[in-house]
Amino acid sequence: MMKILVPVDGSSSALHAVRHAINEFRNNAALEIHLLNVQVPFDQYISRFVSREDRDAFRRDQAERALLPSRQMLDRFGVPYEVHRELGDKASVIAAAARRLRCDHIVMSTARKNSLLRMVENSTTNKVIELTTVPVEIIAGDAPSKVERYGVPAGVGTVLASLFLAAAE
Repeated sequence: MMKILVPVDGSSSALHAVRHAINEFRNNAALEIHLLNVQVPFDQYISRFVSREDRDAFRRDQAERALLPSRQMLDRFGVPYEVHRELGDKASVIAAAARRLRCDHIVMSTARKNSLLRMVENSTTNKVIELTTVPVEIIAGDAPSKVERYGVPAGVGTVLASLFLAAAE
């Protein structure tokens, strides 16, 4: 039986990975799908003022909210799956879960972004690829907004031009 890990965060891009897993299941009904939601720990300064029970309840609620659209989609198509909720650094937890569950591959979706934005952002997808020995299949997500497509490169270009002019003086 082939096992697939599908990390989901509640975004519309994550649903692209779930759709891909559903299509794979249609071609191979012996497929085992594992949905994973990773919640990031609270900062220590926040943790001091919020009880462990309240933090756990909040994270549980956030995980359920993130998993709901994916679960509904899988249920609608009659695809069996297992749900996993974990806490920690997203990329590290995804890589560890894939090893622990003995997954054959990880199916992730990522938003379409330009290369400049990918270079400066902290990408979970890139970290997972670096951390795991399990093959990672990347599914193209939603198209970037106009701000991401044009505004960010223009802003970075403006900053670089300003730095160049300041250095030239």
